[in-house]
Amino acid sequence: MSTGTLLAIAIPVVVVIALAAVAVSLLMRRRKLRERFGPEYARTMEDADSRTAGERELRAREKRHDALDIKPLDSSVRERYTRDWTSVQDEFVDRPEDAVHDADQLVTSLMHERGYPTQDFEQQLKDLSVEHGRTLEHYRSAHDVDVLSTRHEATTEQLRGAMVHYRSLFDELLADGGQSRHAPA
Repeated sequence: MSTGTLLAIAIPVVVVIALAAVAVSLLMRRRKLRERFGPEYARTMEDADSRTAGERELRAREKRHDALDIKPLDSSVRERYTRDWTSVQDEFVDRPEDAVHDADQLVTSLMHERGYPTQDFEQQLKDLSVEHGRTLEHYRSAHDVDVLSTRHEATTEQLRGAMVHYRSLFDELLADGGQSRHAPA
C-alpha cells in the first residue's frame, strides 16, 4: 500500500474518532448538568434561546456558586433556626399572612448565614439552583404566595401550601448547613 492510500484511510478514521470523542464529551457534560440541576435543567433549557445557551448559563451558575463562601452551620445555629421555624409555624394559626412573610424572611436569613447573597430574588434562585435544584420550585411557589399575601390576595390554602414549600427548602438548607461542600485545604 502506498503512503497516499494509508493517509486516505487514516485521516478519515482519526477524524471520526475525534468527532466521536467530542460527542461523548458533550453528552457526558450534558448528563452531569442534568443530574446536578435536576428539574432546573429543563426549566433553564425552556427559557434559553438554545440548548448551548442554556448549558452555558448553568455552567456560569456553577462557576459563580464555586466562588461563594458557602459554609456549614454550628449545631447551636441550626438549633436556633429550628426554634425560629417552630415559632413561625405556631404563628400561622393566628396570623397566616404574617407567618408566611416571616417564613420567607427566615429562609432568606438562613441563606445569608450559609453564605448565599440575598439581595435579589432571581439571583437567589440561580445561586440556589446549583446545590438545591430539586427543591427550588418549592421556593418559587412559596415566594409567589408571599407576594400575593402582601396584597391580601392569598387564600388560606395557598398560605398553608407556602409554609409547606418554605419548609422544604428550609430543611434542605439546614441539613446541608452541617456539612462543608469544599474539601479542606
